[in-house]
Amino acid sequence: MRKVFLLILTVTFCHLNAQTLEELKAQKADIEAAMAPIKAQLDPLQAQIADIDAKIAKFPGWYKGAFGTLGLNFTGLNNWYSNPNPDSKSTTILGSFNGFANKIEDKYFWRNNGSLNLGWQKLDTNKEGEPDAKFEPVSDLFNVTSLFGYNLTKTLAASALGEYRTSVIKNFNNPGYLDLGVGATWTPMSNLVVVFHPLNYNFIFADNENQFTSSLGCKIVADYNTTLYKGVKWRSNLTSFLSYKENDPSLSNFTWTNGFSFTLVKGVGVGIEHAFRINRQESADNQSYYIVGISYAL
Repeated sequence: MRKVFLLILTVTFCHLNAQTLEELKAQKADIEAAMAPIKAQLDPLQAQIADIDAKIAKFPGWYKGAFGTLGLNFTGLNNWYSNPNPDSKSTTILGSFNGFANKIEDKYFWRNNGSLNLGWQKLDTNKEGEPDAKFEPVSDLFNVTSLFGYNLTKTLAASALGEYRTSVIKNFNNPGYLDLGVGATWTPMSNLVVVFHPLNYNFIFADNENQFTSSLGCKIVADYNTTLYKGVKWRSNLTSFLSYKENDPSLSNFTWTNGFSFTLVKGVGVGIEHAFRINRQESADNQSYYIVGISYAL
């Protein structure tokens, strides 16, 4: 009799729990249905705000902004037999920061951009006789660009560019790249800037002068940023140097960086950044990095 009572009690509890779950699902569906008209009104309003921001960007004055992405990864194993390090802890920290300060006037402009990408990793295998694990740099990049232009037409300007790139954690200015050049800048829209400087010198600072060679060449830079569907922001930057000097390995190089961010609340959201580079003076292989993590926009 006792077993029958427990069976009836169990079936009744499961039935009540199922009813509660169905009620919650129905309540959720009612709320989503009530939100649908509001969301339909918000989407065009957000599009209007983006359009107004684009118009505001055309007015003279200073325009500043910054955003960053932080990625964290923690892994711990305990007697995990199939792993080469069955008792280990791994910690990876990656972060990127991007900022800009642009002075836009009717007759001239001054655009300044800076980016910093740093990353560390620590692997503690807990093996006897091995030294204590320390954080080692896995990503190290600093880049700053300054572009000045005098407007010849509404979209075309005579311009001068300075760009500097190096590492900061290790091997600061070894190598360090400094581009100085003049040419033209095309701005067909407020969020697209294309730089073409056929007279540019690529200075390279390094202890090993046999590996790194400075040269004269053409500098091409393209920077584009926009807001995609439902507030997803995208920034794409291509910077390249085409050397006029024949050499093996090639003295030309280019880096293409893409960043996506989606704001959830008060500037905090999800960010993704990926970069692809070809620089034969640095490496015979193509280079790349990516970061996925929490983003914050100022």
